[in-house]
Amino acid sequence: MTAQQTTRARKAGFAAFVGTTIEWYDFYVYATAAALVFGPLFFPSDDPVAETAAAFATFAVAFLVRPLGGIIFGHIGDKLGRRRSLVITLMLMGIATVAVGLLPTYSDVGILAPILLIALRALQGLAVGGEWGGAVLMSVEHAPAKSKTFYGGFTQLGNPAGALLASGIFAIMSRIGDDFIRDGGWRIPFLLSIVLVGVGLWVRYRVEESPVFAEKVEGRKQSMPLAFALRSNWLPILLGIGLLPISTGGYYLATTFATSYATSPNVGISETLILDAMTVASFVEFLVTLPIAWLGDKWGRKRVMYLGLITSVATFVPFLLVMPGRLEPLVFLLASLVRIALSGTYAPIAAILAQMFRPQARYTSIALSYGVGAAVWAGFSPWFATLLVGWTGSVWSVLGMFTAMAAIAAVCTHFAPQHSDEAPVTESFTARTDTTEHTIR
Repeated sequence: MTAQQTTRARKAGFAAFVGTTIEWYDFYVYATAAALVFGPLFFPSDDPVAETAAAFATFAVAFLVRPLGGIIFGHIGDKLGRRRSLVITLMLMGIATVAVGLLPTYSDVGILAPILLIALRALQGLAVGGEWGGAVLMSVEHAPAKSKTFYGGFTQLGNPAGALLASGIFAIMSRIGDDFIRDGGWRIPFLLSIVLVGVGLWVRYRVEESPVFAEKVEGRKQSMPLAFALRSNWLPILLGIGLLPISTGGYYLATTFATSYATSPNVGISETLILDAMTVASFVEFLVTLPIAWLGDKWGRKRVMYLGLITSVATFVPFLLVMPGRLEPLVFLLASLVRIALSGTYAPIAAILAQMFRPQARYTSIALSYGVGAAVWAGFSPWFATLLVGWTGSVWSVLGMFTAMAAIAAVCTHFAPQHSDEAPVTESFTARTDTTEHTIR
């Protein structure tokens, strides 16, 4: 790899990091607000559980439309280029997020408030549905074969960075006063998005188009990338969906649901404490994501994924169980350990998913796989976990669900094919699960 190629790879990785940081910041600002204030502000009820469940239902709306975003922006990315698609997704996310910060609440305009909130959440879902897959491809397709997991980790680094910014801002605001966030302070993180989007657009315009798109796709474009993806990539798309229960759904159980559960009347941990714990955990995850991605190139992506799945279960169980005891040091420690473990399932997933598909219709395939997977596993996990606790009266039901999700991910990881970008592009696809010299583990 030449020095110029290395520079391009680093620039693409940095641009992916900046862009996904902004996208995930916007996403997690909404998730945090949904856990803390959106229930009483937009869905007032005499039942706090019903308020929270309603707020999490709007949280799920974004995941339901993510596959549509993947189809729309995957089509743009496969026909017009990865970079052009990513610029549009960033602008769309920024507009939707700032608009949420300007919304009137239920007490101001009644039922119109939650309707507008749901509509803007849907726009966020469309944006993220196209963002992640494109950012992954820009970083992985610029990277050399032996370092694809590491450079794919730059895309994944945006997740903890965005979560760190989101939870950090809410943690700071929680110290201003008990009612500051509810009385309008919740709007501040949404309005700040306009500044971040401006920075992200400047960075993205400085990155060159993916070399894989330019060299292998440009002259072999499909008129309908979605049709090609469903015809040729249907099996890896299904396996990709099955890879994601813990990488996506488990993450929201350990963050959004855990925040709501910790601050519920039955547990009674203060908002400040749990937000501080989540902020520290996000920082720890930020520190370990790239080293774990680097290990994916050294040990094998799948091995790191298996290790992450096992340790995620081993840390998530005690994390929820210690909360009622209000043992603050353990809450902080386990919140961080869970995020380290989850990084083992999240850091390598970018390269694993990207290399499951041939270059043609790859953007559509990975965006569809990730979008549907996120809708199935992440969109409803906090909502369903909240209902499970209400139905059973025990958090053990949530722990059982988490363990089952990890088992599904392990099976699909085993069967996930991995292909090299150096191989010639063909019109047909045959699923392979071997690890021969022609594939990348």
